[in-house]
Amino acid sequence: MIDLHTHTTASDGRCGPAELVARARAAGVSVLGVTDHDTVAGCGEAEAACAGGGIEFVPGIEVTAVLEGLDVHVLGYFIDTASETFLTALALQRRHRIDRFRTMAALLAEQGVTIDADAVLQPALDNPSRSVGRPWLARALVEGGHVHDTAEAFDRWLAPGRPAFVPRTGAEPEEIFAWIHEAGGIASLAHPGLLRHDDWIPRFARGGLDAIEAYYPKHDAEATARYLDHARDLGLAVSGGSDYHADEKHGMGPGCVVLPREAYEALWACCLVRREAAFTNAADPGI
Repeated sequence: MIDLHTHTTASDGRCGPAELVARARAAGVSVLGVTDHDTVAGCGEAEAACAGGGIEFVPGIEVTAVLEGLDVHVLGYFIDTASETFLTALALQRRHRIDRFRTMAALLAEQGVTIDADAVLQPALDNPSRSVGRPWLARALVEGGHVHDTAEAFDRWLAPGRPAFVPRTGAEPEEIFAWIHEAGGIASLAHPGLLRHDDWIPRFARGGLDAIEAYYPKHDAEATARYLDHARDLGLAVSGGSDYHADEKHGMGPGCVVLPREAYEALWACCLVRREAAFTNAADPGI
């Protein structure tokens, strides 16, 4: 069982890395990708736990790009989590997240909904490798008694078009693809069914995208088939996973959606091709 899309407390998941691995193992997951938002801080502990539990670990990331005012989520796989260039870029992304959080909290206050933004942000302020996100704010709204659950927090306050939503600023997708390639990884378009811009996929393929996340909890059979067709037509690999966060808004459990073994092997083959091309270009600058 292969699950390449999960989150830990290093970003907006509710399980620490070791607990995530324990839950994945209990569910029968044999290959686990940890893909926290804009941080690799959970990868070290998760890798160690996977080694102890007999699970193959895939170091990953989910980086948010911006195109025409919309978030485009890009998954990176097989990345070098020590790449200094990549880590510097991610640090800037996380600083933007803190600024956005404070602006959303201020908009909530204007509506008479007050939370202690500094207290909620404190874990990220104490440890800059942690990545804050809207789910942190949604959970604060639940704890403050302003909404019943995080789904209501998004629907009422935090989703696009709602009173406290703040559009993200950031790099375009092609730049994110390049960051991931620089770190030795491959780039996959996360949950394209949620993006609702299939017309952008050919552009992304021309700009360095390596794969599409066809297997995803909110993709029905028709959507999965459509993205498999897109991948085949554009010469892209395929990824998939649960998007597990251990909360009611995201994946039901690790392994609830799995990637077929042959698709995983194709992803790894794609990564090897990328690395070989990068090595060749570095060895011969005249190329």
